[in-house]
Amino acid sequence: MISAGDFRNGVTLEIDGQVVQIIEFQHVKPGKGAAFVRTKLKNVINGGVVERTFRPTEKFPSARIDKVDMQYLYQDGDQYNFMNTETYDQMAISAELAGDAMKFVKENDICKVNSYQGNVFSVEPPMFVELEVTETEPGFKGDTATGATKPAIVETGAQVAVPLFVNLGDKIKIDTRTGEYLSRV
Repeated sequence: MISAGDFRNGVTLEIDGQVVQIIEFQHVKPGKGAAFVRTKLKNVINGGVVERTFRPTEKFPSARIDKVDMQYLYQDGDQYNFMNTETYDQMAISAELAGDAMKFVKENDICKVNSYQGNVFSVEPPMFVELEVTETEPGFKGDTATGATKPAIVETGAQVAVPLFVNLGDKIKIDTRTGEYLSRV
């Protein structure tokens, strides 16, 4: 059990039957009245964010989130198939559940599959991936002073804004959290 007075960013709790993660918290001690804790909570299952206040003495059970490294094998229709690298067990996760996490992941990449009480609720791709540019317009020499970008399509089919000097066939590094181009490899 975790009391509201011990809240920290990133702690996962079970509140009113919902699994939530603390994004922000603030201990408030007003001049009049009792102290309280103001929090911003993110529901880890559906992604909704709510703000709530608690008395510092309120207690909540901690929720254990299991994060397992799994290798992405292939896509079959609207199912993504993963394999546990330790037990070699395979699991299919729906495209709806995986969401946008898979747009920069290619076959054989290692992802984190998050579950709560055996129910998978999300897939975390690797933070950075190196992908080949399969489609882009050629850039013009000397047209880089403005920091302009152009659209490029990478080998997974995702579209990324890249600098004008990136050409067809170049390998680029992408931050999967933001979808931004980082560098050429």
